[in-house]
Amino acid sequence: MAGAIKLTLTEDEAEILIDALEADLEGYVEAAKEARGNNNRADVETFTEAAQRIQALMTRLRELVGE
Repeated sequence: MAGAIKLTLTEDEAEILIDALEADLEGYVEAAKEARGNNNRADVETFTEAAQRIQALMTRLRELVGE
């Protein structure tokens, strides 16, 4: 696992990151759907894992800003 870093953000900056992650998440979800349609299991796994990791990070950020 990667080492931890400490980062101080304003709530507005955290919201910007959440918005950017939402857009990124949508891209990975769509890519997983396309890979599934093409029967490309390796890509489905890769894109699904990326989407799950992004979702987890978004959840952590939302908890910090009180959403």
